[in-house]
Amino acid sequence: MIIPWQDLDPHTLNNLIEYFVLREGTDYGLQEKSLQEKVDEVKSQLINGTVAIFWSQLHETIDIKPVK
Repeated sequence: MIIPWQDLDPHTLNNLIEYFVLREGTDYGLQEKSLQEKVDEVKSQLINGTVAIFWSQLHETIDIKPVK
């Protein structure tokens, strides 16, 4: 199930994105980005619809994934 990011409290949304960014360990190329830059990038992707927040009721997990 997709959870609309707009339905989340801003503080909760920020915490969710921080959790996602910190656990991903993504390579950002030659220049390392700050945590805030990474959070802002994911938030921008949520706003423009390239990624979404997914809730799995079966596994009781939440994730941010690309929208297909």
